[in-house]
Amino acid sequence: MRPDTIFAPATGVGGVVGIVRLSGPRALVAAALLADGPPLQPRRASLRRLRAPSYGGGDGGHLDDALLLYFAAPASETGEDMLEIQHHASPAVQAGLLEALASLPGLRPAEPGEFTRRAFMNGRLDLTAAEGLADLIAASSLAQARQALRQMDGALGRLYAGWRERLLGALARVEAEIDFAAEDAVPDGLWSVVRPDLQALRREISSHLADGGKGERLRTGIQVAVTGAPNVGKSSLVNRLAGREVAIVTPLPGTTRDVIEVALDLDGLPVTLLDTAGLREGTDPVERIGVERAKARAEAADLRLLLVDDPAGLPSSVDGDTLLVLSKADAQPPDALAVLPPTVLALSTLTDRGTDRLLRHLAGRARRLLAPGEVALTRPRHRAALTEAQAALDGALSPVACELALKAEDLRAAATAIGRITGAVGVEDVLDRIFADFCIGK
Repeated sequence: MRPDTIFAPATGVGGVVGIVRLSGPRALVAAALLADGPPLQPRRASLRRLRAPSYGGGDGGHLDDALLLYFAAPASETGEDMLEIQHHASPAVQAGLLEALASLPGLRPAEPGEFTRRAFMNGRLDLTAAEGLADLIAASSLAQARQALRQMDGALGRLYAGWRERLLGALARVEAEIDFAAEDAVPDGLWSVVRPDLQALRREISSHLADGGKGERLRTGIQVAVTGAPNVGKSSLVNRLAGREVAIVTPLPGTTRDVIEVALDLDGLPVTLLDTAGLREGTDPVERIGVERAKARAEAADLRLLLVDDPAGLPSSVDGDTLLVLSKADAQPPDALAVLPPTVLALSTLTDRGTDRLLRHLAGRARRLLAPGEVALTRPRHRAALTEAQAALDGALSPVACELALKAEDLRAAATAIGRITGAVGVEDVLDRIFADFCIGK
């Protein structure tokens, strides 16, 4: 870790109050050089007049009257000395303050995610908590925010750290058996003591992996593809659910050529609607490309709405991830609507018939797919590491007789794989990728 002191705005442009944060050994020195008055006391707010440095081209002029908060290491967010400057949120004031800080020796602007990276390096949080912070910043729904907060609070980190500790405990016993056993074959000693817990741990990891990707899906939101033939009302439905005109609606077939994405918040759950091109064998090469894209996106979507505007054209069956929708219900004969199967939803965007039922259905399906509230696996790198740990555990628990030393190596590999998730071991190769997703000031 470089010994320099970093600074960056912690708030965006606009508002009433702006915040600039500093972290590093010269944070308190910077306060003394910029602010009038006695030395700052830890965790006590102090209103001070800020002045530009009178050297290096500075004129010593009044910058702002700001509230200063000092947090002494190691009891700070980053584990280093930190300074928070709460100033009037004028772009000119902030620009002047940042320019003044840049002129001070030993200070430099922070890189994206550097505050959080320093917190990790100083043991203030693990990698899963850091990823939770990134998810919280990016959250667009209440369910996403709550999952991120659970991860920030250490729910995932504690789970994985507990698994690793059990592996390390078993490894210590096995290595003790190796050191003191006279024979090479696995004895009916300490291994028989640790094996039941390792079998239970293997089941726990397997159950965690078999979650259907709920946590990962909650991070990105579920995708619902609106499909059907041209002019069955797909774009009208998307516009109605979005509450605004996001798709062009005309009587001409083939109006929608590309996939249009619309983000929705359904009862706090993230959903992305996909308005797709009408499915038909067209002669226009551009429309054919749109149809191929529509098929591909619909196939990859979590749910599909298949719109049909003629009861006679309803398919006899669809897969479990597809909901049949009879569109333009306002134009359908009443007797045709009366005999619709319960699995078909009659809908009209003109009269709003069926809209509330559709939204309830989508919210219910989203809730089952996302399972908000669970401590869920949230990242592909977590899944890869746990899969590796599971395979190593399988090797250690294999009924095929093998030397105890080989079982120890399998346990060590499993513990190392899980340790990479939290950052306990071997994470230098992933740090840059993880913290590159952060904004400057975090």
